[in-house]
Amino acid sequence: MISVENIIRKYLQETGFDRFSLKAVLFDMDGVLYDSLPNHAYSWVTVMRNYGLTMHEIDVYLNEGRIGDETIRIISKREGKTFDAEDRKRIYQEKTNLFNSCPPTPIMHGSLELLQKIVAKGLYTMLVTGSGQPSLIDRVSLDFKGLFSREKIITSFDVKNGKPHPELYLTALQKAGLNTCEAIVIENAPLGVEAACAAGLFVIAVNTGPLPDSTLLDAGANLLFPSLEALSDEWENVYNTYLLNIP
Repeated sequence: MISVENIIRKYLQETGFDRFSLKAVLFDMDGVLYDSLPNHAYSWVTVMRNYGLTMHEIDVYLNEGRIGDETIRIISKREGKTFDAEDRKRIYQEKTNLFNSCPPTPIMHGSLELLQKIVAKGLYTMLVTGSGQPSLIDRVSLDFKGLFSREKIITSFDVKNGKPHPELYLTALQKAGLNTCEAIVIENAPLGVEAACAAGLFVIAVNTGPLPDSTLLDAGANLLFPSLEALSDEWENVYNTYLLNIP
């Protein structure tokens, strides 16, 4: 089994950095800050069925991070159907309305504790999400008070390309004036992992959904934890022993 130390050394060698100079931790939202994927899955599957499209729950997890319009394009193409821009806009709006009618999405266990530990190290946090659900995005500043300022939140409204394109993460780096060695990413979805890796970032994956671990590792995750709580429990060790000290 490859040690954490060797994984980090390998990343540094591949990217040409001597060490991390951490300033920030970039968080995905759905499946990381919020346990929102069950509501997303219900909403997507139900609305797509209304338009004669078969979308399975696993499709939602595999496509998490895409801009909604692109998800509709992919599923409809697979099903041999075509929807124009107005149709896709209407489908996504119906999906949004149904999502908003679901029971309130709970905060992911361990998220607040992890955020507090990160901030205690003098690091700041950013939110980088392909979501276009204002109802959830607007909750972030309330549920995680003082941890995510609006200027440090990047959403689908800020970019043209959703995950797995790196634009979301590149936009976050540019907006914050960060180099890739100055930030790490916490993601739960394979497309999010791909996007962060394509931006040259070190990725810690948390498997909070039904996908096998191999899906996240194959997408390029550098480290993998079985839950956000597990990462929170190990954060002090990962940060102090590895991210902070490995030359």
